[in-house]
This record gives sequence, structure tokens and C-alpha cells, in this order.
Amino acid sequence: MRKFFLTLGYSGLFPKAPGTVGSFVALLLAIALLQIFNITNLFLAAILISIIAIKQIDIYEEEVKEHDGKEIVIDELAGMWITLGFAGATSSSWVIFVLSFISFRFFDIYKPSIIGKIDQQVKGGLGVMGDDIVAGFFAGLLTSLINYIIISL
Repeated sequence: MRKFFLTLGYSGLFPKAPGTVGSFVALLLAIALLQIFNITNLFLAAILISIIAIKQIDIYEEEVKEHDGKEIVIDELAGMWITLGFAGATSSSWVIFVLSFISFRFFDIYKPSIIGKIDQQVKGGLGVMGDDIVAGFFAGLLTSLINYIIISL
């Protein structure tokens, strides 16, 4: 059950770009959940999942003796949902969905500034989740800015 959770339904076991696949699965789940819940619920769920994931990652890393294995993609779910929360996604926000996915993947892959420091210096589940949570925050701000510019034109 732990591996199912941490790999986001085993999407993290995809052989190519598991982080991107996990982010896409997280986006699809968000789109489905936004048909029922609002963005605040999704944002709060991301926080709850992050808290649970930190402990579960600590246990998993102790079992496999590896830090931040590529199969762990629950952090991508938290980051994507936080991005969508800061960007103000609704069930019909297709522009925000696309912009959020692209900007989150940018910050998650390139890890500029504090994101990279968290990735390199913070160990355990907090490190695994932390860089994606901060990447989600910055990606959400960037998405909001780009969306505002698009709307203003």
C-alpha cells in the first residue's frame, strides 16, 4: 500500500520521465476532483497528503536504503496541486491547467534558487516533498502572472 501511495498508483514506475508522468497523473486527478470540489479543498488535500507523505517516505527510504528514488512521485502530486491552488484553477481552467503543468515541470526539473538548495540539503521525506512544495508555490505564482497577462491582452 505504501508503494502504491508513494508512486501515485504506480505511475512513478514508468520507465521514462516518471516525474513528468506523475505530474500528468496528478493533473488528471485534479481535473476530475475539481468537478466535485473547489480549489481550496484540493489545496488543503495537497497539504494533508504532503504531511502523510513525509513520514511514509522516511519509512520507505529506510527500507530501500535510497534517498529520493525516481519512483516516488507523490511529491509531484503535492507540487501540481499547490501550483493549481495558487493559480486559482477551476473545473474549466484549461489555460491554467496547461500553464500550471508547464511551469511546475520547469521549476521541478531545473530547481532554481531555494528549490535546488532544499533538494540538495534537506534529507528524508521533508527534502523529497519540500522542493516540490516550494516549486509548486513558485509555479503557481508564475502561472497566475502569465494568466493575468493573457487576460489583460
